[in-house]
Amino acid sequence: MNRLTTSGAGFDLARYPEDPRDPFRAWDAADEYLLRRLEGADGTDPVDLSGAVVVVGDRWGALSTVLAGHRPVQITDSYLAQRATLANLGRNGADPDAVRLLSARDTPPDRVDVLLVRVPKSLALLEDQLHRLAPAVHPDTVVIGTGMVKEIHTSTLKLFERIIGPTRTSLAVKKARLIFSTPSPAAGRAPSPWPYRYELPEGLGPVSGRTVTNHAGIFCAERLDIGTRFFLGHLPERGGPDRVVDLGCGNGVVGLSAALANPEATVTFIDESYQAVASAEETFRANAGPDAEAEFLVGDGLAELPPASVDLVLNNPPFHSHQATTDATARTMFRGARAALRPGGELWVVGNRHLGYHTQLRRIFGNCVTVAGDPKFVVLRAVKR
Repeated sequence: MNRLTTSGAGFDLARYPEDPRDPFRAWDAADEYLLRRLEGADGTDPVDLSGAVVVVGDRWGALSTVLAGHRPVQITDSYLAQRATLANLGRNGADPDAVRLLSARDTPPDRVDVLLVRVPKSLALLEDQLHRLAPAVHPDTVVIGTGMVKEIHTSTLKLFERIIGPTRTSLAVKKARLIFSTPSPAAGRAPSPWPYRYELPEGLGPVSGRTVTNHAGIFCAERLDIGTRFFLGHLPERGGPDRVVDLGCGNGVVGLSAALANPEATVTFIDESYQAVASAEETFRANAGPDAEAEFLVGDGLAELPPASVDLVLNNPPFHSHQATTDATARTMFRGARAALRPGGELWVVGNRHLGYHTQLRRIFGNCVTVAGDPKFVVLRAVKR
């Protein structure tokens, strides 16, 4: 946990789930820069926050917690960001109802007077969010984006310009930058181009030629990523009434493959991204048939599943948390899988060879074998003894 100090107060903030080994803070220089601008600490007039304030993409709830007195609406695609926001509100003595939590799948407010946008890693997610919010802004709406310099590109500014209105940027401070957009009736008000659908290539087993749905923000939304392609070629061949989990499901193509290969299985699709779970459900419903059974959960990994209730977990873990490279998410997923698996149950993982997941799996499960590998990827199997 670390303390963020503003001109008015200090706030104890942590990521979620809180991990004393986590070296990263729950905010960065981009959040600090935006908060200083709202306060008028840079010599400008403070921003009037008495109207409807919307905070988009608040990564760990730092912005929402500091602004809780103005009762903002937070819009995020991340379940963990929502949990972090509630935890940070609690540890700072704020009313948990002071911030209205909406997901990227929820209908946004009808009117926005101050729109604060933490620029996401995914340009597609930013595009979709701006399209959804554009009808709610008006000529007097204050629109400010923030991000680290490495996160803000010409394409980022063009999106604000096209969807909101005339756009300019601030000077860089501590490698962070602000984006200012002036809402214009002449700006584009076309609907979002998302979701995006494409047909899978041949040679992928049961999912060959199937159409997948990708909502904005999904990893590799416009094509099948090469790690998943490799995984699809080496999934276990099983039968019977297994309970299978596609953990970190993305668009759900791995879980769909397991369901098509074993119609007796019940597949649970889990991701912390609301957009991902929506993508997985649409992909599954369009391809698995009316009698196929499946569950779709937005949550913190396998935390909501009963212990010893799963036969097979399939996992392509992320190794980035926003811009930071970390194996913390993979470790959490592996530990959660061990708890959720029945004795004899298996965890199958695909990952970049250099990440060394076999070391973590041996530490957590006491065993790990390499099922398949190429110069870039490995597929690993660990069994709960």
